[in-house]
Amino acid sequence: MAQSALFKSSIGKKFLMGLTGLFLISFLVIHAAINSMIWFNDGGETFKKWGSFMGTNPIIRAMELVLVAGFIIHIVDGLLLWKQNRDARPVKYAYSNPPAKSKWYSRSMGLLGTLLLIFLVIHSAHFWIPNRMQQGLTDWHNEINLYGRMLEVFKNPLVVAIYVFGCISLFWHLLHGFKSAFQSLGVNHTKYNQTIEYAGIAFSVVIPLLFALMPISIYFGLVY
Repeated sequence: MAQSALFKSSIGKKFLMGLTGLFLISFLVIHAAINSMIWFNDGGETFKKWGSFMGTNPIIRAMELVLVAGFIIHIVDGLLLWKQNRDARPVKYAYSNPPAKSKWYSRSMGLLGTLLLIFLVIHSAHFWIPNRMQQGLTDWHNEINLYGRMLEVFKNPLVVAIYVFGCISLFWHLLHGFKSAFQSLGVNHTKYNQTIEYAGIAFSVVIPLLFALMPISIYFGLVY
């Protein structure tokens, strides 16, 4: 009963947001590492090897359900926090006067999260959904050629632009979300805060940059 009340509270929602956020951050690291293997320029052999392992290993496939749940919980929890904050101030101020230290992206996490959700749907429609549909429930080794599909999808400059825009949104989301996740979990101490902040800035730059460079590299023929 007490646990239920905790997760209905603002503190509980923020704790859950931080927990799922760090879980999704770890997923981004793995996803970026495997996708970066396209730069071996070996006809996609290294990428396909590791991609196939991730797509057919029973343990990882089971974790995929946890990943989907993590995304859903993170999104729903974010929407509930946004609604809670809005309801706490039902009458808008006559003019906007945000705190001096408040950054625009920290005040726009709802918008950035919505943009990322749209991007996630597009990305899943391009790769994850077609692959899982072909594999079905039993024949996990019946995969589509994800490398070949990447080469095909990223021939379209509009699609490349959408992916780059999605990566820019991810950068701003992570710039606040990385540090905020640790704070929400209670890791907030003068001894560690600066290290976490610098690590968050580095992560927010490197990971979205890697993701953005993939479609750009393919479009300009640097990966083939």
